Amino acid sequence: MLQIIDFKVNQNLKELTNHRTVVMPVACYETRISQNINRKIPLHWHEEIQMVLVIKGEAMFQINEEKMMVSEGNGIFINSGCLHLAEDVSGDCTYICLNVSPHFMLPQELFTTYIYPYIQATSRPYISLNAFDNWGKNILDSLLKIHGLITHKSPFYEVDISRQLTFIWQQLIMNGFQLEYNQTEVEKNKRMKEMLNWIHLHYAEKITLNDIARAGKLSNSECCRYFKRILKTTPVSYLVHYRIQKSLIMLQEPEANVTEVAFKVGFNSTSYFIDKFRQTMNITPLAYKKENQKNRLTFDLKGN
Repeated sequence: MLQIIDFKVNQNLKELTNHRTVVMPVACYETRISQNINRKIPLHWHEEIQMVLVIKGEAMFQINEEKMMVSEGNGIFINSGCLHLAEDVSGDCTYICLNVSPHFMLPQELFTTYIYPYIQATSRPYISLNAFDNWGKNILDSLLKIHGLITHKSPFYEVDISRQLTFIWQQLIMNGFQLEYNQTEVEKNKRMKEMLNWIHLHYAEKITLNDIARAGKLSNSECCRYFKRILKTTPVSYLVHYRIQKSLIMLQEPEANVTEVAFKVGFNSTSYFIDKFRQTMNITPLAYKKENQKNRLTFDLKGN
C-alpha cells in the first residue's frame, strides 16, 4: 500500500516543501501523483525553478492560464513564481522533479545578466522539454544524472550537480527563452494570488463573491473573468473545491465526524457538503474516511 502524502502550501499558495539537500538549495525526487492526498498536485507556487521528467504515464500541467500535456519520456520547465498544478491523466503517472533556487544555477556574478532577466520574463512561464529535440533531451538527461547523483551521493557529487545545472541553464536560454516583460501580466498574477490567498485564509468563514473580488481590488464581474481565464472555474467553485481539499485532511483523523468537518471547513449544510464531496471525489465523506482508515491500517501492518 502506498503512503498518502499531504502536499503542503501556506495561505499564499507558496509550497512549504523544503527544496534542498543538506548542503545545496536543490531537491530532486520521484513523485507519483496518485500518492498525494488530493490525488493530484494542487495549485501552488515557489521561488525555485522546476523541471519535470515524466518517467511513467502522462500528466496534465497547468501553469498560470495554460494547460500542457506531458507524456512519458518528456518533460517541462516551470519558471520561478508561476502558479501551477499537476493532474494524473493515465492513472499511474510518475515523474522526477528537480527544484532549484535560481541563485544556485550559475555563479552569483552572472545572476544579473543570465538569470534575473529570464525568471522575470512573462513570455515564458513554462517551456516544453521534448525528448525529440536535441537540447530538450540534453536537459532531461542532465535531470536524470542529477537525480542519480543525489540518490547515490558519490564523491564530489555536489560539484557534478553544479556542472549539470550550468549545462541545463545554458541549454534553456540558448533554445527555449524569448525575453519579454509585460507589466499587465505581472499585475494580473499578483491580483490572482491575492484573491487565492484571501480564500485560503478565510475558507472556514462565510464568504461571498464580493469578498473575493475585494481581495483582488476587482469588480465582481472582473473577478469571475480572472478565475475563468486563469483557473478555468468560478470563484465559488474554487472555494467549494478548496474546502473539500481541507476536509480530506480532517477526515483522516480517527475521531472525525462528517457533520463537524463540514462546518469546520465552511459548509453550513451537511447534505450540501456530502453532495459536493461526492461530485468531487466520487465517494461520500464517510466512505472516504472508512477507506482511508482501512488503507492506513493495511499500510501499518505491512510496515511492521
